[in-house]
Amino acid sequence: MCPETSHFLQRDQAAIPERTLTALLLSPGRHGQAAAGPKAGWARQKPMGYPPLTKVLADFFGKLLGQEMEPLKNVLVTVGAYGALFTAFQALVDEGDEVIIIEPYFDCYEPMTLMAGGRPVFVPLKPSPSQDGELDYSSNWQLDPTELANKFTSRTKALVLNTPSNPLGKVFSKAELELVASLCQQHDVVCISDEVYQWLVFDGNQHISIASLPGMWERTLTIGSAGKTFSATGWKVGWVLGPDQLMKHLRTVHQNSIFHCPTQAQAAVAWSFEREQQHFGQPSSYFVQLLQATQHKRDHVTRSLQSVGLRPVIPQGSYFLITDISDFKSKMPNLPGAEDEAYDRRFVKWMIKNKGLSAIPVSIFYSVPHQKHFDHYVRFCFIKVKCRAGGGKVSSSSSRSSGKKGSTELC
Repeated sequence: MCPETSHFLQRDQAAIPERTLTALLLSPGRHGQAAAGPKAGWARQKPMGYPPLTKVLADFFGKLLGQEMEPLKNVLVTVGAYGALFTAFQALVDEGDEVIIIEPYFDCYEPMTLMAGGRPVFVPLKPSPSQDGELDYSSNWQLDPTELANKFTSRTKALVLNTPSNPLGKVFSKAELELVASLCQQHDVVCISDEVYQWLVFDGNQHISIASLPGMWERTLTIGSAGKTFSATGWKVGWVLGPDQLMKHLRTVHQNSIFHCPTQAQAAVAWSFEREQQHFGQPSSYFVQLLQATQHKRDHVTRSLQSVGLRPVIPQGSYFLITDISDFKSKMPNLPGAEDEAYDRRFVKWMIKNKGLSAIPVSIFYSVPHQKHFDHYVRFCFIKVKCRAGGGKVSSSSSRSSGKKGSTELC
């Protein structure tokens, strides 16, 4: 569990008197009894989701999306957002269908497309040139409208949207979403919208769900994650929201594969959303407090990276940022590694071995033809960073061995 979650539960004595979520689930009461076993009544009767959870998801997100959502028709609970994505691809993508994927992309989109028999079609976000000494922002990375439009064909089945995005931390603007929406409607394409980081949007930027735009609810699957929402990735609870004409196909895949997700974790997420409904938008809201803490970490890591000569691309959202290592590439062009190995991969290995710090090479978030154009970036994660009072050094709250004792993991 994320340190912010632990601190929040300990602090909020009014809501949870001397109890954590674990204690709550083991104690008497509606969710506690439901999680306890088959005598509770909800043990396995509802494979598409624990009823209190599907109900609160329908209520909570229905208001945000401007839809009257029915728990049994418009909500499906899955094994994490990964499970939601896999179910969506298996349900909707057929042999030979094309799926448009925006680069850089979360690395499961391509293999999931291929496993369903589809053909990934890539379109890159392109960074705007920045002046020397000028800060770079994820908002400067934009789609070329003409290039995007040219990717749509008669075989296009779906477009995958990720906002806020991993690894870039880009929050798509309303104008950008309207462009995507217009093309999806024009070509009768489904939008699979991965919005797991929607509560982590910084600097006054606004997260907009594409399903809330006119004409898009009917063709959008909106995917969320309790792991990202409540900083509890080990719970593995995700969900898909969408119109019944699409969701019925996902229910078929779910029923004949996973069938049912563990009730205990679903009960915990249901309780968490019920509490958040009472505090939503207020200073006592967990979403508000998590955002404040995470933005502080982002700013701290940004300054730390700049202090050692790196050029971070400041993210609008999520808990990832990428940083430009071009200066290192010009000073140390011949790092050890295979002759055809991308520079960012060699740099990451060098950094682990010599600095005890690990990151992810950004080229792996691109299709093979485009990797060589983006091999001068690496990705850091700042959700586990401890920011000491007075501006202490960057450290990790869960370091792992990376070939050097005391190494710090920020990936």
